[in-house]
Amino acid sequence: MFKNSKKVPYIELLPIIVLSFIIVKLIDNIGAVGDFFSKFFSIIGAFIWGFCIAYILNPVMKYFERKFHIKRVWSLVITYTLFLGILVLFITIVTPKVIKSAGELASSIPEYVDIAQDWLNDNADKFEALNRLNVNLEEKFMEGMQHASEFLTSKLNVILSQAINITYSVAKAILGIVISIYILMDKEKFKSNFKRFIYAILRKDRATYFLKTCSEVNLIFSKFILGKALDSLIIGIMCFIGLGIMRVHFASLLSVIVGITNMIPYFGPFLGMVPAFIITIFYSPIQALWVLIFIFALQQFDGWYLGPKILGDQVGLSPFWVIAAIIIGGGAFGVWGMFLGVPIAATIKTFLDRFIQRRLAEKQLNVS
Repeated sequence: MFKNSKKVPYIELLPIIVLSFIIVKLIDNIGAVGDFFSKFFSIIGAFIWGFCIAYILNPVMKYFERKFHIKRVWSLVITYTLFLGILVLFITIVTPKVIKSAGELASSIPEYVDIAQDWLNDNADKFEALNRLNVNLEEKFMEGMQHASEFLTSKLNVILSQAINITYSVAKAILGIVISIYILMDKEKFKSNFKRFIYAILRKDRATYFLKTCSEVNLIFSKFILGKALDSLIIGIMCFIGLGIMRVHFASLLSVIVGITNMIPYFGPFLGMVPAFIITIFYSPIQALWVLIFIFALQQFDGWYLGPKILGDQVGLSPFWVIAAIIIGGGAFGVWGMFLGVPIAATIKTFLDRFIQRRLAEKQLNVS
């Protein structure tokens, strides 16, 4: 009797209709959705910190276990001793110098404005062609510098006013360190429980496929993030040493900028080069030229030798897709999108490659 019953028309479209309805309602209430996720991530912030710290330190812990054949507890002690030592070193030595350089830069802006104004006055006769076009270069430049000064001053005020929030974030980070210890201590149990859960809710072949893909995604992210962090740290240190030898003002601040922006593939080196050149050119145009040449040479060394040596072909993406991932990620999520866009694009590529291979195999096609 059931075999002869008619199938409900378009029943397969019901999930799509329901999903479309949910998406429309979410878009209509995007503000409430954003507030919900903001509060949710704020609540679980310590666990996010813990997972990120554990994810970063896991390869270090595994290295000590394999290299010295020691128990988990001792590898954790060594790993966190190194981690906390580097953290304390950064907080007590690097951070004060960066803050001092930022403060000196902010206080030097009026002096740089005067220098620029004097230079414009001394070279006013060279801008006659522009004056014929009724372009008041000095006025426009001074207006831009005034806006830049006000912008930096307001940003410094915002930073100072956020001291309580920073303290709260530090507390969550400290709690995250404690949570990361427990995660690494029992990571095999977490991995086993996750594996059992996946096999419980999916068919065996799909569960195997999903776990294999997760393993590849984990390899992509770990190699990219850890490799890029090590690469950028080395570049930042080399930049600080080079700028120190050249006696460049605000060397610590400029080196931190170069190191951080170096985390962004392709565009990062140029983003870090521009502030260093602009800041230096106000008090010494000749030195600014040498700074530009030095950072450019440093980035070429990183791009042609150091980066490939550390990272290798860590994501398996062509330059076109890397650039596309950076532009799209940066446009959607800012700096974090520029940085994480590459490994996310590599993850999507991994899923697509596996899907295409499976579908071609089902159709018994060999397409090159």
